[in-house]
Amino acid sequence: MHGYFVGGVVLIVAAQAGIGTAALTRYWIPPWVRPRVVRPKLWGWGALTGAVGWSLFMFLGPLHGPDAAMMPYALGGMALFIASLVVQMVAQRPGRGPVAPPDPGRRWRRGTHGR
Repeated sequence: MHGYFVGGVVLIVAAQAGIGTAALTRYWIPPWVRPRVVRPKLWGWGALTGAVGWSLFMFLGPLHGPDAAMMPYALGGMALFIASLVVQMVAQRPGRGPVAPPDPGRRWRRGTHGR
């Protein structure tokens, strides 16, 4: 039964890493998330970091066995996963817009300063 859990986790982590890689390289976002994501590359970094954090947690924590020496690494993986969720949340918020160039009609002309 343990092998089925490990196989399932490997498939899920590989899928998440694949989606993150696709978002980084091709700017492809899954359709169910696409309407909310404003910055796909940042979202891809979050997905890839989440896959790494989740795999660290699962393979050094619950799926590794009762080994107290690995617990700090497993909890570090969980912290990395939570940080990746924050990165993905930030990717769904619009950033600062581009700065508009100054209005060409309001340019200063030589000799008209202050008039």
